Amino acid sequence: LDHLPLADRATIANMAPEYGATCGIFPVDEESLRYLALSGRSDEQVALVEAYMKAQGMFRLRGQADAVYSQTLELNLADVVPSLAGPKRPQDRVLLSEADQNLRDNLPGQDRAPAAAVNYAGQDFDLEDGAIVIAAITSCTNTSNPAVMLGAGLLARNAVARGLRVKPWVKTSLGPGSRVVTDYLIAAGLMDDLEALGFNVVGYGCTTCIGNSGPLPEPIEKAIRENDIVAVSVLSGNRNFEGRVHAQVKMNYLASPPLVVAYALAGRMDVNLTTDPLGQDKDGRPVYLKDIWPSSREIQQVIETSVTSAMFRKS
Repeated sequence: LDHLPLADRATIANMAPEYGATCGIFPVDEESLRYLALSGRSDEQVALVEAYMKAQGMFRLRGQADAVYSQTLELNLADVVPSLAGPKRPQDRVLLSEADQNLRDNLPGQDRAPAAAVNYAGQDFDLEDGAIVIAAITSCTNTSNPAVMLGAGLLARNAVARGLRVKPWVKTSLGPGSRVVTDYLIAAGLMDDLEALGFNVVGYGCTTCIGNSGPLPEPIEKAIRENDIVAVSVLSGNRNFEGRVHAQVKMNYLASPPLVVAYALAGRMDVNLTTDPLGQDKDGRPVYLKDIWPSSREIQQVIETSVTSAMFRKS
């Protein structure tokens, strides 16, 4: 906890249903006070919280003895690997390296319909099982977390610089949980890169998570309906039950905001992002996820220069 930012704690606490808990609770400590100050609370309010929690014996101090619980679990952080959840339930964890096989294992039947030829926005392409038709950075669960939101922006910037573009059949959207997110994406100079890939702000709060993704383009929806195509959505939300995101989308995978951008570039779920290229750069060379994924240090540097308490007070 000495090294876990509050935004990450909030994401973990809020996503408790995904790991089978009713809720996740973290103690109040110095990191909590720092976040209160950052998010525009007055000095008096911060001092009151600190004094009250210490008076109640509920303030966590570095190096103090652990609290006593009825049951204790251990997790080796070295065992944590990139993962998603899907294709129909938020608690069904899928390793990123196995997501393509997970899709194949969940396709209904063996005799699938052939790819459907589609013309949309002046482009001709084939639509088939596993095509990602919705890629949405959405949900209060994690879109108020600067690390993942700025990470998505940095990944978008790196992708645009390499000449990558979102596939034409992917409907993209950005629904932050707070107006402050827009402010710091603009301050970091990353909003233009997200918009270049189609991730324009559509609103704040619940959007694609609860089915407010809006209609798919008619040619794409018609191809899905008439050919019984198993279409896919990838969203950074917290619920992915079949039919909830969109009536025409049968499989839905939950992913972090940077992975949502990555899958929008790939355009398909049956690719292994750990080994397969996302696309080709301007010179025809393959570009892999590892080539455009920002480092933790780079993300932290952008947070320190772009996220200010003035943004919270203003909003």
